[in-house]
Amino acid sequence: MARKIFIAATGMNSGKTTTSLSLMHMAKKKYARVGFVKPIGPKPVEYRGISADKDAVLMARHFDLLDDLPLMSPFVLQPGDTRRIMDGDLTRDEISKQMLDAIAELDAKNDFLIIEGAGHTGVGTLFGCNNARIARETGSAVLMVTGGGLGNVVDSVQMNLALFQKEQAKVRAILVNKIIPEKREQTLKYLNMAFAEEGIQVVGGFNYHPILANPTMRRIASVLNIKLHATEDQGQRIVHNIQIGAASAQRVAELLEESTLVIVNRSRDELLVTISNLYQLAEYRDKIAGIVIPGVGEISLITQKIIDSSGIPYMRAGLTSSTVFEILRDDVSKLTAEDTHKIHMITELAEKRFNFDAIDALLDES
Repeated sequence: MARKIFIAATGMNSGKTTTSLSLMHMAKKKYARVGFVKPIGPKPVEYRGISADKDAVLMARHFDLLDDLPLMSPFVLQPGDTRRIMDGDLTRDEISKQMLDAIAELDAKNDFLIIEGAGHTGVGTLFGCNNARIARETGSAVLMVTGGGLGNVVDSVQMNLALFQKEQAKVRAILVNKIIPEKREQTLKYLNMAFAEEGIQVVGGFNYHPILANPTMRRIASVLNIKLHATEDQGQRIVHNIQIGAASAQRVAELLEESTLVIVNRSRDELLVTISNLYQLAEYRDKIAGIVIPGVGEISLITQKIIDSSGIPYMRAGLTSSTVFEILRDDVSKLTAEDTHKIHMITELAEKRFNFDAIDALLDES
């Protein structure tokens, strides 16, 4: 039987998957057999003919657990499943059994098992198996992950605690991510004071870090559903700034910041040539991540040759510059198994920021 920890969250984009990845990495240093399961899979992908949640695929690929992938994502929410449940074509008992049987099998074969919830605490209520109920049914200690701040953390945690209390599942600790570095000590001090009466420990997670929050070039190409012309390393590059190339070529060059993706309409030959030539200069390599070239129609032949010869990463998008910018602005970067550079950085930061022994000790509390 494994030591089980349930990774809950106050909502989306709080760093739940980053936390699970970090705990997997740290747990494998202490335990011989470490498993992962995401009972409810709201984001299905196909991998080697298996439909599974994307986070389960990430964990299976990175930690070499592909044989267990069907168990790691036992219920994948497909389009129309909500209606099928409401119509009685798919029963809540079937879904619950599917999830709990998979968890039981992984429980039996591992020493430490990470169970990652989906979204906030109430996700899965329609299926009769929300996060809080899964935590209770599996006898798991709950670690609730939140974003940074003070008042927002207290409010969102209290709202989610109510359902755990209703289901009689015990939240052992709160892990706070995206902490402003200079306020880390102060934030953790006051949050511990805020939850002292609840008997809930507050644990510091990751500081806010642009490298973790921002997308890679490959991610941007995926979001825009276009081809990225780049090497493997260029595709892994993390974009910290996005700039629309609307000003003169000289002004755009002056405004370049660290790792900037420049959106340049295909008709702006002078700017495309300037950015491509600057990319070849050592002093600009840190500033230019690549270019997205929106607009309908072909790029002029000579400009295309200069782009190709410069080696600058680029993408062509049949959209307007403003549409491209809006899509990227609204996107929240999510980890994939291909983001090897970012994953490596997360595991390195986990060594410094995560007190795994303290988290592991929570599982010993009655």
